[in-house]
Amino acid sequence: MTDDTNLKLDRRQLAKTLSLGAACAFFAGKAAAAEEDKANLLYLQLKDGRVVIRLRPDLAPKHVAQIKTLVKRGFYDGIVFHRVIEGFMAQTGDPTGTGTGGSDLPNIPAEFSSAPFGRGTLGMARSASPNSANSQFFICFAPAPFLDGKYTVWGEVISGMEFVDKIKRGEPPENPDKIISLKLAE
Repeated sequence: MTDDTNLKLDRRQLAKTLSLGAACAFFAGKAAAAEEDKANLLYLQLKDGRVVIRLRPDLAPKHVAQIKTLVKRGFYDGIVFHRVIEGFMAQTGDPTGTGTGGSDLPNIPAEFSSAPFGRGTLGMARSASPNSANSQFFICFAPAPFLDGKYTVWGEVISGMEFVDKIKRGEPPENPDKIISLKLAE
């Protein structure tokens, strides 16, 4: 073989090596992204099926941290949906089931954003004080633009919204549906 042939082979080998390196970097990036995504996913088990929720620490890092802390404690398991309004939302997260209770953690300062309240958006419930959110949250059945910028968006349903749609309605519902379990994906 001539030096010219060796040079062509070396270039081909280099191209293969670079392609392999690029592929490894691509898949390593995908794996890291999947791992990161898994750290910000919740599995909400309802009577009719599993709902997957993507957390939004980019919008509300303090709220997401509080939700994760409560989820790790098993706080939400067995809690009822105490306020469920047709065409609006399903609210839960009160251990008393009355809409007046919360966790033993401190309230969270508001983290309002420009993210809209659309179908499947999770927001934190609060009293008249913007800084009173604690453990109660709601899932929107439909867009609720009147909440935009006034309540904290901390997550979104990415699958299983059809199971949220089956939650019994009422304020409070008769024989309310419960959260069977709420778990972190990781």
